[in-house]
Formats: sequence, structure tokens, C-alpha cells
Amino acid sequence: MRVIGTAGHVDHGKSTLVRSLTGIDPDRLAEEKAREMTIDLGFAWLSLPDGETVGIVDVPGHRDFIENMLAGVGGIDTVLLVIAADEGVMPQTREHLAIIDLLGIGSGLIVLSKTDLVTEPEWLELVEQEIRDSLFDTVLQGAPIVRVSALSGNGLDELKSRLSALVRELPPVVSDRYPRLPIDRVFTISGFGTVVTGTLLGGPLRMGDEIEIQPAGLRARVRGLQSYKQPVDEAQPGSRVAVNLAGVDRSLITRGQVLTHPRQLQPTLLADVRFRQLKDASRPLRHDMPVKLFVGAAEAGAHARLLAAETIEPGEEGWLQLRLDRPLALAPGDRFILRCPSPAETIGGGVVVDPHPGRRWRRFDGRVIERLETRLAGTPLERLVQAASQADGIKSSVLQRQVELSDSDFEAVLDEALNRNLVVRFADSTYLSRQRFEALQRRLFELLNAFHMAEPLRRGIQREQLRSQLGVRQSTFAALLEELPSVVAEGTLVRASDHQVRLDLDQQARVDHLRAQMTTAPYTPPSYAEAVKIVGERLLRALIEQGEIVQVQPDIIFTRDAYDNMLAALLEMLADQGQVTTAEFRDRFGTTRKYAIGFLEHLDAAGITRRIGEARVRGPRA
Repeated sequence: MRVIGTAGHVDHGKSTLVRSLTGIDPDRLAEEKAREMTIDLGFAWLSLPDGETVGIVDVPGHRDFIENMLAGVGGIDTVLLVIAADEGVMPQTREHLAIIDLLGIGSGLIVLSKTDLVTEPEWLELVEQEIRDSLFDTVLQGAPIVRVSALSGNGLDELKSRLSALVRELPPVVSDRYPRLPIDRVFTISGFGTVVTGTLLGGPLRMGDEIEIQPAGLRARVRGLQSYKQPVDEAQPGSRVAVNLAGVDRSLITRGQVLTHPRQLQPTLLADVRFRQLKDASRPLRHDMPVKLFVGAAEAGAHARLLAAETIEPGEEGWLQLRLDRPLALAPGDRFILRCPSPAETIGGGVVVDPHPGRRWRRFDGRVIERLETRLAGTPLERLVQAASQADGIKSSVLQRQVELSDSDFEAVLDEALNRNLVVRFADSTYLSRQRFEALQRRLFELLNAFHMAEPLRRGIQREQLRSQLGVRQSTFAALLEELPSVVAEGTLVRASDHQVRLDLDQQARVDHLRAQMTTAPYTPPSYAEAVKIVGERLLRALIEQGEIVQVQPDIIFTRDAYDNMLAALLEMLADQGQVTTAEFRDRFGTTRKYAIGFLEHLDAAGITRRIGEARVRGPRA
């Protein structure tokens, strides 16, 4: 199913034409009927000669209601540009044409209406030539012109026939993974409750579906579906749809919100976009200029941050980061229009490239522009690899959402990326581009070498300290270490494979002096502070890290041999006696109460012993 938009000047007879074609009056409001002017969006549908049913969105033509018009053109496939034969091309017609061009609506028909009011054939020829001149270098250049009279019916059959041919030539609707319905009307029906309407994009919507309305985050359920007044169990993308919702109050829903499946769209306050300034815009777009953004059926104030220029002149293109005044639910590929708020003027439009950049970009950064260029025009493989380089691990569902591929296409592209070693898969089924992975490896090695230079006496850096400096997740860190043969992970320490602690002659002499003192009195050795005076704190910490010296309390240290002897003897005493007092342990080694208590409390903390009164028994980790 397809949706056709009608555009043109207020006096060109659009609504009358729609009534004559469909038998449906698109003007719903009393004010519209009184003023004989379309103020808000109107909707109808038409069965074409080949049996195809198409929806029609009749948009306001008057300049005062141009912003209502913008809420209705986001989901149309083709357009009827209606121009009155007795008036010709009007300024408002040109603005509608510019909007059609900016939204990329690539086909349409020109309807020359009210031909019954023109008696001179030469005048019709002149008007048609004016139309062709106006359409030059636009998406509707060369579009057929059909002469009609809605009152007499002349030309309506030809128009329907032309419409059938036009619809047949449209590219097929691509069904995406999830539905998106930009809401353009909200109302209630007695006995049914809240109803919303819109042109369905993306994927199908089914009866009973759990849905989410963004950016409000409302949850509801599809209680009923209609397409062109016919109940359906499943609505297809590309059609006009009315959705009866259960579980949500009408007062909470407004035009511009988007109905979708849960967790598929997230609100955003920033969006990276490619923008084209209209050739006849009266002013350039300047950095941080306030604008009004129209996308889907939504409207929001914004500031346009120019990423690669100080200004974008009429007729030029450029990269913008839009800073929104309120959250919107956007998706990659959404077409948008920008207008200046005062004086009101349509200045340009373009396409949303990244609806979730995550942060404000620094201006004139070539890497940012290169990334955006790839997202806009890169191959599916290039886009996937780029998306996989933005974090240190990304889930496949998030990756698929960023590259906007169907399930089958995504799996094929992901397999290609893995087979060509362009992407790394981690143990937790997250992905990272090989280029980013190798950059992290280089950074890890740089951090490790810097640590060894700053701390040459230490065997290695604490694993968690290195991971924190690198700023990556545990799974990514483990994969980095696994693929780096020049890096050794030993317990809680990480070191370069060629790193060894080497002492100069002075350092070796001081270490030998400390060893001699500690060996002479192994169970009443020098304190930590006294050892620092002998070898210095860095060298002492290196000996502790290497395991040659064991620190049991902040000021109590033992040699490894002394520590092992004391531990073995204590465990033997516990096996023989069941418990050991502090005095018994002190006397066993001829040490002092200070050293005995310090050692035993160290074992208590390790779970090797457990204190009961003045005695120790075996602990849970003995």
C-alpha cells in the first residue's frame, strides 16, 4: 500500500479534487468548511483502476499553515502537486515544491486543476510551460502534467490511470525489523478509547502487540487496527493506519510522538545530520543559529551547530549537529525540514545520519566528518565496521540498530566482517572493530611500558589498575591480553614479557644488608620503617611484590622462609593440640608478643585461623 500527498496553493482546489477522486471530504474541521480552506491535515483513500488502494494526505496550502503541512508529508511515497489553471504557479507552490525536493519524494504528478475556468487553450499552454520551468532541476522535473476539472470530472479517469502507473513504478516498500508510526492524529471513540493514526514505516504492526510511544516512554497494547476503514490483523508498512490503544490515556499522547515496539527507539537531544540549504533562502545558516526542526509528524526548536563551516550559504550543503530544545524519537534516515522561526521561512532540510551521537562534537574535527560521511554513504560493511569501533564492545542488537539492516542482511554482513577479520567477537558475544581492537592493544602496551619506566623495581602493574587506565570492560581487557604475546598476566599483575627487575650495585648491596639482618633474627626482624631506612621504600615494595618479603601488618615484615616456617609450624601445632595460644606460638619461635600477635591476626584475616578468646583454632581456609 502507498500514500500520496497533495500539495499546492490554497486556492488551487486540492480538497475539491480529493473529494471528486475519493468521495471523501478531507476537510474535517468546521472552520475549514466555513473558510473553504484546509487548515489541518486531511485524509482519504482511493481504489485505483488496477485494484490498488492508496492513501491520500491532503496538506494545508496556505502560508499560515505551512507547519501543519510539514506534519503530514513525512511518510508519503509520491505527490500530486496541484496547480490551478487560472492562476499558475504561486509562491506557496514553490515552497511546497522545495519541501518535496528536500524530503526526497522522488516522483509525482502535476495536476493542472480548474481547467473548466480557462477558455483559451493558449493560456493552458503558457501555464504548463511555466510549470515546467518551475520544476527544472527538482525531483519533479519532467513529471507528467494532467489537466482536470474536479467539478465536471474531465481528466479524472486519466489522472487515476496515471496514478496507477506511477504507483506501479515506485520501488518496493522495504520491511524493517520494527514498526514506526509517526502520530499525526489522536482522538477517542466512545466505547473504544484512544486512537492514533499515521503512516506506518519500518515493519508490520499486529493486533495484540505491546507498543511504546516515544519520547514519552508510554507503554500500551494494540487493541484494534484499521487501514482505510477496514479492520486488519496486521498493518503493513507504507499504509495509513489507525491504532486503537489499550492502557494509555488520550491526554498523554500528542502529534509528533512515535509509536513503535518497546526498546527500539530512544529519545535524543542531539542529532548529527546532513543539511542542504535552499538556493533561494534569504539568509545563510550560521553556527548555533536557532531553527525549527520538522521530522516525521514532530516539531521542535533547535540550535544548528555547524561542524565544518562558519556558515552554510544558500545552495550549499554541510554537516550539522542539531541541539534540540526537547527530546524527539529519531531514527537514521529520517528526512527533516528546517525553518527559521522569525521571520518564518523554510531554509533547507536533509537526512538524520546519527540520532544518538552521545556527545557534542568538537567543530572542524576531520575524524568526526569522516565518520559521518561513512555512516551516510558507506557500504553496509563499512557502516558496520565503523559502528563496531565506537565503543569497546557492542551487542549485536545495538549494532544492527545502528547500521539499519534487516535480520538477514545484518547476519550476512556481520559474517563477512568476521571472516575478513574486520571485527572481533568477544566471549560475551559483543563485537569490536579489529582496527579499534589493535589501537587498544597499542595503548595497553604503551601504558605498560610507561609503568615499567616509572617503576623499574616492580615486577608488574596491578591488572585492575591497567584495565582502569585503558578504560575498557573486563571481557575486552581479557581478549586484549590473550592476543598480546608480548604481555604476560601473572595472577593480579601484568608485565611486558621482556621486563625483569634488575638492581644496580648500590641497590644490590642494600638488599644484601637487609637480608643479612632479617636472616640473623628471622622471627624478630627489622620493622617496615627500619627496612625502609636500609633499602628505601621503592626497593622494599619491590621485594614485597616479588614475594621475597611478606608484609603481615603495616609495620611487620618477615622473609619468605621465616613466614613459611611459622605457618607450617602453627598448622602442625593446631593439628596436634586443636588450638594454640598467643603465648605458645610466641615461645615456639622465641619471638615477642608484638610479632606473634601481628602474625596471628594476619592469619585470622586470611581465614587460616580463627580466634576464640586467647586461643586460635583452624579457620575455614586452613
